Amino acid sequence: MLLGRACAAAHPGQDPQSSIFAAGEALKNRLQAENLSLQEEGKFAHNFEDIIGRSAALTQVLRLVEQVAATDATVLILGETGTGKELVARAIHHVSSRRQRPLVKVNCAALPAPLIESELFGHERGAFTGATAQKIGCFELAHGGTIFLDEIGELPLESQVKLLRVLQDGEFERVAGSRTVHVDMRVMAATNRPLDLAIAAGTFREDLNYRLHVFPLTLPPLRERLEDLPELVKHFVHKCAVKLGKRIETIPQAVMDAWQAHPWPGNVRELEHVIERAVILAHGASLPLDDFLMTRRHTETLTGAPLTLAAVERQHIVRVLQAADWTIEGPGGAARRLGLHPSTLRSRMRQLGITRPPPRG
Repeated sequence: MLLGRACAAAHPGQDPQSSIFAAGEALKNRLQAENLSLQEEGKFAHNFEDIIGRSAALTQVLRLVEQVAATDATVLILGETGTGKELVARAIHHVSSRRQRPLVKVNCAALPAPLIESELFGHERGAFTGATAQKIGCFELAHGGTIFLDEIGELPLESQVKLLRVLQDGEFERVAGSRTVHVDMRVMAATNRPLDLAIAAGTFREDLNYRLHVFPLTLPPLRERLEDLPELVKHFVHKCAVKLGKRIETIPQAVMDAWQAHPWPGNVRELEHVIERAVILAHGASLPLDDFLMTRRHTETLTGAPLTLAAVERQHIVRVLQAADWTIEGPGGAARRLGLHPSTLRSRMRQLGITRPPPRG
């Protein structure tokens, strides 16, 4: 009745029912026009500049990122090595209400076992030999902001118990401390390991897994979004050329075809390293084909069938290890060349059965 009276007042002498119908149609048309306008303006309210690509698989992830960023929900980012898990964590933090506070990043695999709890939760003076002063841990540093626990599957069971308490109650004690510390921060974690297998093996707590799985995000591997490859190539070629002081103007079709055919076991990180190598090898304005990819294509031609993903990954790791004289750590080590943490590389070597051959006598 109110709508009828309003319409009648606006159009004297017009039938109220007709006015209601006309008003409804006008509202419907206006909403449709606004919807089309929003679609034209862009798919997202935020511009995730560091995340390159607009494939269907990546777009779906970015929609979820935008939705969860507005909350304080715990996020577990899943995906293979090199898919950009840290980039997504950074994007969530930067569009969240906590963006003015710190984003504290912790690589759980890189922390020495005896010092993990001290790094995460801090310690009091005299807690152990060498503890000459109180130390504030990563969780306290992240108070009011976000903490990102990368490679969460590598966290020891003892530390998982304290992490579970932080997730449940937002409190903990420093090592050798008696005072309870209360923190308010958002927790994000990432892993490239199937946590269900770790649970079955007894190396990961099932209750912690439930706590982390509030909002899981699975990032697609590069081989499932190859339509993004040209845009990624353009981005990395420009980035590497600027860094190396070179001018690359053309990418031959044969090079792009080889990259499109590659399974990319190392995903976007591997692509970036392949492009950097190609830019280094470029003598002119044209990008050359990386010899590793040429070797892979030649191998497939000889065998008549493509290699499995594990076989390609094993072959690539062995080749890099050989080039590094089987040195894993350090500036010239294989881990640095592959863009992996040494412990992650050692883990992949164990899984793929890679061992250093004995020296020739």
